Amino acid sequence: MEENESVKNLNKPDKQTGLVLEGGAMRGMFTAGVTDVMMENGIEFDGIIGVSAGATFGCNYKSRQPGRTIRYNVALCKDPRYCSFRSLFKTGDLYGADFCYRVLPDELDVFDKKAYNENPTAFYAVVTDIESGLPVYHRCDDAQESLAWMRASASMPVFSTPVALDGHLYLDGGISDSIPLKAFEDMGYNRNVVILTQPAAYIKKHNKTMPYLRMRFGRKYPKMVKALDVRHDFYNKQRAYVRRRESEGSAYVVMPDFPLKIGSICHNPDDLRRVYAQGRVVGEKHIEGMKAFLEKR
Repeated sequence: MEENESVKNLNKPDKQTGLVLEGGAMRGMFTAGVTDVMMENGIEFDGIIGVSAGATFGCNYKSRQPGRTIRYNVALCKDPRYCSFRSLFKTGDLYGADFCYRVLPDELDVFDKKAYNENPTAFYAVVTDIESGLPVYHRCDDAQESLAWMRASASMPVFSTPVALDGHLYLDGGISDSIPLKAFEDMGYNRNVVILTQPAAYIKKHNKTMPYLRMRFGRKYPKMVKALDVRHDFYNKQRAYVRRRESEGSAYVVMPDFPLKIGSICHNPDDLRRVYAQGRVVGEKHIEGMKAFLEKR
């Protein structure tokens, strides 16, 4: 994957701590469990970068709202307005855009926009420009404006309509950069905690739906289709890079001990609680290690 110009043009702070959050749809319940434990233990970062669910759930770190992610997912997992094929057929989005990014944060489980805006921690959402096929790393300083970027970061091809922002069309950040550790390092964040949602032995395989994706998007968005076609190779290289940076002492990695066994869609609150609880257990084991790592600034 070629280097994205949007990284080169960002200001590069010196010796900054970062939190890197992989996506993974409902595997994000694991991440929420880990990050809730981290918040409860007062762990802070200079910057956070999230991809897909890593962005939509990770924003609660900046708004300092532990428990919010699991609470609203359990409460709404059976609500067709939140996530359903009914929503997909009716609105073009599996996860209903108006419901998820207006009704939910403004009325049902309020997203603390004031706390988000006042927290000096920088927060970035990764999106994919579907015309160039390249990642864009958008700094989300204002909570209200940022909701649209978070939505774009989590908008899966086929199951979401592209999100128009700043004259471009965006979809899931995981298409082009699933684990943006290198991108965050290029911005100047050089001591990073990385939370992954797959266990150590995981190897990503080629997407079996590529023939359909080529047929659906190949003529109009060939560069995005190319990114999707090589995504498994790029992802596996990113995992190797994370491991190397961990061995060099520049990254601290948290991941599940075994496959989480939860789908991209989950209507079972018990499964959500189970994966969240696994995240909390793993998070508790890593608290002291993370604190020691972050103190070596």
